[in-house]
Amino acid sequence: MEEHMTFNELGLNELLLKAIETTGYTVPTPVQMQAIPAAIGGADLMVSSHTGSGKTAAFTLPSLNRLVDRKPAPGAGPRVLVLTPTRELAQQVEKAVKTYGRHLRWLNTACLVGGAPFFAQVKQLSRPVDVVVATPGRLIDHLTRRKIKLSDVEVLILDEADRMLDMGFVEDIETIVAATPASRQTLLFSATLDGVVGSLASRMTRNAQRVEIAPTVENRGNIEQRLMMADNMVHKTRLLESLLGGDDLQQAVVFTATKRSAEEVSLALQEKGFAAAALHGDMHQTARNRTLDKLRQGRIGVLVATDVAARGIDVAGISHVINFDPPRQVEDYVHRIGRTGRAGRDGIAITMSGPREMGIIRAIERFTGKRLDVHVIEGLEPSARPTSPRRPAGGGDRKPGFGGRSSSGSWNRESRDSRPGANKGWGSDSQGAGRSGYGRDERPSFPREERSAAAPREDRGGFGRGEHRGGFGREENRGGFGRDEHRGSFNRDERAPRREGARFGEDRPEGARRPRPAARG
Repeated sequence: MEEHMTFNELGLNELLLKAIETTGYTVPTPVQMQAIPAAIGGADLMVSSHTGSGKTAAFTLPSLNRLVDRKPAPGAGPRVLVLTPTRELAQQVEKAVKTYGRHLRWLNTACLVGGAPFFAQVKQLSRPVDVVVATPGRLIDHLTRRKIKLSDVEVLILDEADRMLDMGFVEDIETIVAATPASRQTLLFSATLDGVVGSLASRMTRNAQRVEIAPTVENRGNIEQRLMMADNMVHKTRLLESLLGGDDLQQAVVFTATKRSAEEVSLALQEKGFAAAALHGDMHQTARNRTLDKLRQGRIGVLVATDVAARGIDVAGISHVINFDPPRQVEDYVHRIGRTGRAGRDGIAITMSGPREMGIIRAIERFTGKRLDVHVIEGLEPSARPTSPRRPAGGGDRKPGFGGRSSSGSWNRESRDSRPGANKGWGSDSQGAGRSGYGRDERPSFPREERSAAAPREDRGGFGRGEHRGGFGREENRGGFGRDEHRGSFNRDERAPRREGARFGEDRPEGARRPRPAARG
């Protein structure tokens, strides 16, 4: 494939080329150069490509190319079906379909996601629809209530298939696929084609062509990656406040591990005077859209988000990504830092780590092949530093783990235990030891004496919402990051992101599995 190929050479219809020209794009990306001609030729595709590679156009353009010459028949169902893991991504895909199909005057689309009125979507489906973009949960709702038929689907697209499987959508996807014609064309896009994703793809596709784009962080732009050590939660929150007050920061996305902590961090930052807002799966779709609009308009400087909610966000003004909580999976790290360094701009990605989180940090370095440089802020230096060299990026095959052995690159146990208050967060006596890097007996809060005098409640300890609450929890005697006292593990509603639409406009947990619909006789 020629390195400087143009869109004119990909076999696209003139109406689509005219739309592409108005967007300002002139040269297709590597994934577009390989995927578009193959898809136009009718082949099934298995594409390994990361966010920001141009994959949306890689499946949108050839699908629209199929629709150019024939208008939908009255009463026919959608001819193109796109499945995405999140509402925001579904909305972005529908926007791309409308952008590239702007000269197809008869083109009708529908976006079926949770958090939006169910009956309004039913009304959309009552007219001929050419392209449906949906999250699996809400589409199942319409399918089981016979509000949509998929017997006319010609192209089935799975965008970010790996994330949909991680969120527990496998049974829903299989139900949806079974409702489409066997003769359909299937285009599957995923960050990886290994493991469960590869197994699913092999069952869904026929003689599929593989297109693999190397998952290098450099393809995401010029992103400087940093690591900052935090002694405990108080130190961590001081670091966050200092970073957000930096002169070089334009807009930032702060990632937290749970929906509850996103709310609490956002509230604490607002009380400190930052223009901050939370984004997570429990929010109504209207509120999520309003928050994203404010971010794009520059009215929000700091977005505090969970992994699922922030996927697909594309705002050029984001200069910093701050991992307040390290990601649980190394793949999520790449997706997180991809929120910055967009539109040719440089970006900075900062990951905060406690001593017991060094295992995942080493795993990130091996996955990206890049060492995370340790940075410190004057006056906020950590009390202890790693006492042995960290394993070089890409070296070794140890599984990521959490521990305190100096030989594995973690902080030295002796230096930790000798410090005042060492057992308040990671010591063996801490109730939360071994989970998040900080124990539940330590309240995560901004320093009380530095908080705004205008705060509405005087005794609030930063992120906590009650005097006796141990941090992010909202019920008494619950501590740490919403962890139940008697279980020592994350509550189910905090582990799993919420899933799209449970019933008539309501949400249900995004990661929870839904019983398969009863077979009809």
